[in-house]
Amino acid sequence: MRWAVLYARSRSVPASLSALVVSMAVLWFLARDHWSLLPVSLALTVGIAVTATGLSGQDADLDRSAAIRWLPRRGLHLLLIGGLALGAVLLPRLWETAQVPVGIIVRDAAGLLGLVGLAAVLFGGAFGWTLPLFAFTVAFFTPFDRDSETVTQIATWLFQPVDVAAATWTAVGFAVVGFGSYAVFGTRR
Repeated sequence: MRWAVLYARSRSVPASLSALVVSMAVLWFLARDHWSLLPVSLALTVGIAVTATGLSGQDADLDRSAAIRWLPRRGLHLLLIGGLALGAVLLPRLWETAQVPVGIIVRDAAGLLGLVGLAAVLFGGAFGWTLPLFAFTVAFFTPFDRDSETVTQIATWLFQPVDVAAATWTAVGFAVVGFGSYAVFGTRR
């Protein structure tokens, strides 16, 4: 168990958890009775972004030279980030009357998690938040409707209904590429 504590401390997990609790409390308070798709997507993006800041350790060379198998630890770390953010977003379903379908939340969480992993590989672990925030910003500022063309459905995948295939495949693509690349390669030096 000692390695888990050391790993958590080296990855700033206590600070990330504190940031997750505070940010979710603020978003829940601001959204109160309007926990619709936009606040849910924003909360999911923020939850994944604040917990992803610790995807790399203090010294990349030290991490690379360690005589442990990093692939399962990196994969587990990403799954933990996704699980915590997903739990934080699903928690208001206990008391909210208007509920976003779970399929949309899971799809968005998987896609954002893949973007976090991809950003950590491309830009470094401290910048894992960049691609999820970029995806949310693009989706927010791109006008769309349910019957829009495929390119618009891909750009606005975070806000599409659960039965839109282009949004689902976009999220699956981000999840597979991001999770796989982070688990295999780790963060950028």
